[in-house]
Amino acid sequence: MVPSIDVAKKLARILDTTVGYLLGENDQANLFKDPAMLRRFQDISVLPEKEREYLLTTVDYFIKSAKIGAM
Repeated sequence: MVPSIDVAKKLARILDTTVGYLLGENDQANLFKDPAMLRRFQDISVLPEKEREYLLTTVDYFIKSAKIGAM
């Protein structure tokens, strides 16, 4: 099963990289500023779609909460 483009966009934003890199169009791993994020993406990428979606929703919540808290 192929994740939707929205999932790819969310992952790219979370991992601070590009959708092109996630799709294999650019093989420069240095697009990740933090190597730990690359490892996390690799772990996330093998999860079933439902678990990936749940994880992204949870991460989105924490990011929004952090941004609101920083205001």
